[in-house]
Amino acid sequence: MNGTIKCIAIDDEPLALDVIRRFCERIGGLELMTFSDPVVGLEAVRRHHPALVFLDIEMEGVNGLTIATQLPDDTCFIFTTAYLNYALDGFNLDAVDYLHKPFAFSRFQTAISKAMRRIGVPQPVVPQSLVVKQDYNNVTIPLNEILYIEAMEGYSKIFRENEVCTISRVILKNIGGMLPADTFLRIHRSFIVAVPKIQSFNKQEVKLIDGTSLPIGRQYSAEISATLKGNAR
Repeated sequence: MNGTIKCIAIDDEPLALDVIRRFCERIGGLELMTFSDPVVGLEAVRRHHPALVFLDIEMEGVNGLTIATQLPDDTCFIFTTAYLNYALDGFNLDAVDYLHKPFAFSRFQTAISKAMRRIGVPQPVVPQSLVVKQDYNNVTIPLNEILYIEAMEGYSKIFRENEVCTISRVILKNIGGMLPADTFLRIHRSFIVAVPKIQSFNKQEVKLIDGTSLPIGRQYSAEISATLKGNAR
């Protein structure tokens, strides 16, 4: 995504705001401010003029549909709500999309793509392979072969199908920035996993199709739950 897109999220549930923040970070190029008070959030929209607003509907004392009617005319907005009965009202207000909680990252990314097209932002080309340096050589790794990536001290281990492992001096954070966010998920400070390779999961760990079990870091649990439960539906 070229440049930075200013965004504001308004939701009276801190957990919902945290999920949106993490999803925006995974996509990249989205500068997000969050507000749990809808009145303060609306004031911030008027003051900062974001290109995109994430707006909950059922908030204590205030209905997000009412706030939507008070947004500046050129504001693109996405409703995020647990209530399906508001969907028609949302689209009648010209919302770019309607995200039903809990929504998966893939569904969130679809909504962002719709918003970017409306705003007029070019969409990036999705890579099919990862190129990393191993010793003195560049190694090309097809993304669909990667199971998970583990951070070691000063380098990363990329575990692939058929028990192939590539060791690179590229650190995990930098590798994460090279991967498509809709198919790779940071689950722990030491691990990134390929979502299609996840066989099962619980609050403590994910199990991959090759039988490998990896721990889930507490700070990543909300995003993981939202992403993987959404993908399972």
